[in-house]
Amino acid sequence: MLCNQCSMSLSGGCTVRGVCGKDPDLNSLQDALIYGIKGTAAYYYHALEMGYDNPEIGHFLAEALYSTLTNVNFDKNRFIDLILENGRIHLEAMKLLDKAYTETFGLPKPVEVPTGTTEGHGIVVTGHSYKALYELLNQIREMGLEEEIKVYTHSEMLPAHSYPEIRKFKSLYGNWGGSWVYQRKEFAEFPGVIIGTSNCVQQPTKAYQDRIFTVGIAGLEGVPHLEDYDFEPAIKRALETPKMGKREGEKIVTGFHHTYILAMKDKLIELINEGKIRHIFVIGGCDVPNPKMSYYEKLTELVPRDAIILSAACGKFRYNRRDYGSIEGIPRFMDFGQCNNVYSIIEIALALAKELDMDINSLPVSIVLSWMEQKAIGILYTLLYLGVKGIYIGPKSPEFLTPRVFEILRKQFDLRLISEPEKDLREMLSKGISLEESAPLAEELD
Repeated sequence: MLCNQCSMSLSGGCTVRGVCGKDPDLNSLQDALIYGIKGTAAYYYHALEMGYDNPEIGHFLAEALYSTLTNVNFDKNRFIDLILENGRIHLEAMKLLDKAYTETFGLPKPVEVPTGTTEGHGIVVTGHSYKALYELLNQIREMGLEEEIKVYTHSEMLPAHSYPEIRKFKSLYGNWGGSWVYQRKEFAEFPGVIIGTSNCVQQPTKAYQDRIFTVGIAGLEGVPHLEDYDFEPAIKRALETPKMGKREGEKIVTGFHHTYILAMKDKLIELINEGKIRHIFVIGGCDVPNPKMSYYEKLTELVPRDAIILSAACGKFRYNRRDYGSIEGIPRFMDFGQCNNVYSIIEIALALAKELDMDINSLPVSIVLSWMEQKAIGILYTLLYLGVKGIYIGPKSPEFLTPRVFEILRKQFDLRLISEPEKDLREMLSKGISLEESAPLAEELD
């Protein structure tokens, strides 16, 4: 453990046991709660940014944070309860943000997004803030520059293309690059202006440090910050950069939403009952510069052809450009968007459980998550709060969980660490589902 939050802390912090009596497991549970509410705060912030509030969320954040202060709560069981309550509140935060976005920008629908370029000066927008993207597009239109400047999304901003009130702007063109992991290389190759709107921004290299800006919650040392969503400095800088030419690129599909899927619920249930859709895989989460992320690329390649994949967050850029095909009109791969759009996947799972009269853990559904930071941790807590068992997480176990705390979660929720994709896939398909000979790479699993 490491605790240095009070003046009684030993020199260098308490590393074996706290002077106050805190032990490593309690310290671990406090850290686990703090990281969860950090994730909740991120979604709550973006909802507040849009003018939407739910006081219950703010009240819990205060209670949870206060609970981690020195000499307040030494009851480990109460911290486990608080972590599960964090999961409930995190679900409310995702629900609030979904409401904010859909009521403001319209219901998203699946859309093909170009990955090439078109003629004009370029601006690429990265991060999670649709408000920032909308304000930029609106100001470009107001300045009469929609033909001169073309805007590209990057990483978690990709699904913005699926919202009708954002897509209506003529200056919005396509998507540049993949996840945040490769942004320094991808931004260096982009000749225009870069705008960071939230987390997942890194200190720029010399190749583009003179044409990057931040806005909203984001901030980088030595980088101009745009106050009050005033994008004029960035727009003017974009006009000084070289124009981009026309370059064709493949298209990627994004923008699935629970309202879109539930509208075809009867068809989906029919295919499940007929055995034509034998399994549903939820494979999503953060991208991480870790060699073990190849697990997710391989797993999505191995998924049988009579199964579908639901995905969200930036880890999908490792496997979202394959042609997975469809099952009688139902796409085999569906990207629901940002990490907060896991809310849509949860809504679908709950609706299917109700329609099929099943417990959520009895559904032919397997959940495989990759995590990078606190928002993914908050989503995990939501799934645990809902009682979901058998979740696979990777690419590694959270360092803030002691072996004993992780063992508690493993026993109570059957929480699992990823191992080898072939081995794990066999276990996932063991819910009464068999791997057909027609499945891709089936021989590797035999």
